[in-house]
Amino acid sequence: MTSTEIREAMAEPIAGIVEAVKMTLERTPPELAADIVDRGIVMAGGGSLLRGLDRLLSEETGMPVTLTDDPLSAVVLGTGKALEEIETYKRFSQVLITSKKL
Repeated sequence: MTSTEIREAMAEPIAGIVEAVKMTLERTPPELAADIVDRGIVMAGGGSLLRGLDRLLSEETGMPVTLTDDPLSAVVLGTGKALEEIETYKRFSQVLITSKKL
């Protein structure tokens, strides 16, 4: 398998990632969007290791995009921190559900 074949096979999923990032940014509340514009996008996880993805996202969003120092560990460490705060998440989720019913 050549790098050209791999690039062609990945073109559609990568386009989906780019579109998902753009849609997420469009739906981001203004106060959070301002922070993202100021600080840029930080990529984490194995997918962020795809060569040139950071550059493509930067071109498509017009924002600086950087890769976290240890992208593979960042996801698991972040998940661990989220699990430590699972009760806070549950309370927040319940508030959101309740407010949508009103």
